[in-house]
Amino acid sequence: MDRLDGLSTRAIVAAAAVGVLAVVFVAGLAAPDSVAGTLVEILTSEGTLSSALRLSVPIALAALGGIFSEKSGVINIGLEGLLIISAFAAIYVTDITGGVWIGFVGGVVASILLSALFAVVVIEFRADQIIAGLAVWLIALGLAPFASQVIYGRPNSPSVSTPGTITVPGLAELPFFGALFDASPTVYLMLLAVGVSWYTLNRTRFGRWVRASGENPKALDTAGVSVSRVRYAAVLLSGLLAGMGGASLSLDLGQFTGNGPTMVNGKGFIAIVAYLFGNYNPIGAFLSTLLFAGLDAMQTALQLQNIGVPNQLIRIIPFVTVILVLALVGRTRIPEAAGEHYESGDDNR
Repeated sequence: MDRLDGLSTRAIVAAAAVGVLAVVFVAGLAAPDSVAGTLVEILTSEGTLSSALRLSVPIALAALGGIFSEKSGVINIGLEGLLIISAFAAIYVTDITGGVWIGFVGGVVASILLSALFAVVVIEFRADQIIAGLAVWLIALGLAPFASQVIYGRPNSPSVSTPGTITVPGLAELPFFGALFDASPTVYLMLLAVGVSWYTLNRTRFGRWVRASGENPKALDTAGVSVSRVRYAAVLLSGLLAGMGGASLSLDLGQFTGNGPTMVNGKGFIAIVAYLFGNYNPIGAFLSTLLFAGLDAMQTALQLQNIGVPNQLIRIIPFVTVILVLALVGRTRIPEAAGEHYESGDDNR
């Protein structure tokens, strides 16, 4: 009964939210010069969708990596660190080779190496996964700006070439959705990664092993599959995906910024929220990321419109909205063995 009451409450609040949006749209169409009209113009702008897609790339890719790792039973809160190290490495390799995609691969390799170190520490030496993840973040947070300072004499790198954009003639001129057909290659890489990740987790033998490793590792071990090897593979895969996200972030901008929290600026932690919000489903994590990125793009545009609301309040719109949506979604089911070490006498096979 309590569950039904909870569902009813969420349904009422969701219906109310849809109703409010409908009223805003109608008011915006009726009075284009009003605040509602400004909101409608921003929400239906091709620029908003384009910005949302671009902002989604590093967060969504890191979230996909986090899903694989945590689904296997290894909590990886070091995604922020993987984004930072790959963002710097991608720029550095691009700078010394002149090849954007060579730099992209360099960033991914750096992330995989750091995730391999994390995997050895938590799987082989059974360290606390949360502490090890924080260590990964702190190592990258100190190492990347330091390396930039040593190499370039400052925490920010010089500008390098960017991947450019892929434009589909005709389709790129479509209203609003044209942004889907005039975007960076990294946007299409993100969309491909979402589909491949969903298929891998739900339709392949490896995906079943990953899920079993996080839910019932003893059963997986009894079936003759090494739990350690599955977890190593999942953590390395999280490094690969997060590395793609970090490399995309810096290469799309053409520079690494190492000041303060670096250019990553919490995107790895937002990725953790995204996959929890999406209930460990790659598609759900992507939609969660797109929601946050869309709201972020909207608040940036609103600050330029001078609508009479303090910018400090406008900036918190994405975070407040995400909290409200999280309240509607309800609980996220964490894998049963997440964060737990598993030891088997035959696990070295």
